[in-house]
Amino acid sequence: MPYPEEAEGFQVDGPNTFTQFHKRHFKLKPFGDYDVDVKIEACGICGSDVHTISGGWGDQKFPLCVGHEIVGRAIRVGPKVTLIKEGERVGVGAQSYSCGKCKQCRNDNETYCQVEPMDTYGSKWADSGIVSQGGYSSHVRTHEHWVFPIPDALETNAVAPMLCAGLTAYSPLVRNGAGPGKKVGIVGLGGIGHFGIMFAKALGAETWAISRSRAKEADALKLGADGYIATAEEGWEKDHLCSFDLIINCANSSEGFDLARYLSMMDVHGRWISVGLPEEEGQVIKAQNLISNGVLIGASHLGSRREMLEMLQLAADRGLKGWVEEIPISEEGLKEAMLRMKKGDVHYRFTLTGYEKIFG
Repeated sequence: MPYPEEAEGFQVDGPNTFTQFHKRHFKLKPFGDYDVDVKIEACGICGSDVHTISGGWGDQKFPLCVGHEIVGRAIRVGPKVTLIKEGERVGVGAQSYSCGKCKQCRNDNETYCQVEPMDTYGSKWADSGIVSQGGYSSHVRTHEHWVFPIPDALETNAVAPMLCAGLTAYSPLVRNGAGPGKKVGIVGLGGIGHFGIMFAKALGAETWAISRSRAKEADALKLGADGYIATAEEGWEKDHLCSFDLIINCANSSEGFDLARYLSMMDVHGRWISVGLPEEEGQVIKAQNLISNGVLIGASHLGSRREMLEMLQLAADRGLKGWVEEIPISEEGLKEAMLRMKKGDVHYRFTLTGYEKIFG
């Protein structure tokens, strides 16, 4: 049965066959008064998609269609929708619902809702029991609060990865004071990290890229970095002891990660904020490594609607866009993308295109 009761998309049946995508119809949740239906035109590929379907993040609700960096057109809006107009180009990120009533939701912290949080894919809608499906598909149905108008100045294929990776970098920067007079480090020059450099510089901070080798130094400087630290070099931290106000850790792996040396670069009560989610257990944190500078350790998850809209406008105003390679959506294209993502062979994000050809 076609839209509006069902969408069509590419699903995976389990982690043992995570590179095998099957084009199928699946049910959409019942349309509600505050819902928006989006006909998808492009979708970024996030590391979360790979971790989810390959089993790195544990059990999932298969079969599953992933993808949460969605750009498309709002083709249907509920009778009580006020934030989105039919026909608008819009985006949908990694979250599709929260309760809207708790303390967190009422204070621009809706991504931290503990009452009724819903991921764009892999969560179960309470009213119907239907599992949410993501953006490797023809349509997505989402509460209006989690649908965002896209400024005209931003290209569809380039802006798609900002809906998750961009926001994941932007939110901790603005929440932790990145701006003029601040020294900010970005660990891991990948899908999230390259946005981190871009946005930290756009916010006015002195921005340093921190990576294992010098291989990505030229890229970091093109993105706007003021300096570069290669952690494979002897004494890499010595010139920066107690100097960083904020470091955002975007690394996708914790293997061989000497956390104490990174923390030694933080100024007094400087903030080390992690946004990457490695599959490994992570680093051991010793109190002895925190005392010399009173460093504060934290984390960040996505960002609020307000932050999303601010980020998109900043990108539009400054002409910022992600470094994106386009891949036509298909069984073969998705398999290639998953294998390349597993190898880290992406510079620095993938966007799936060609939706009209596949879904009509």
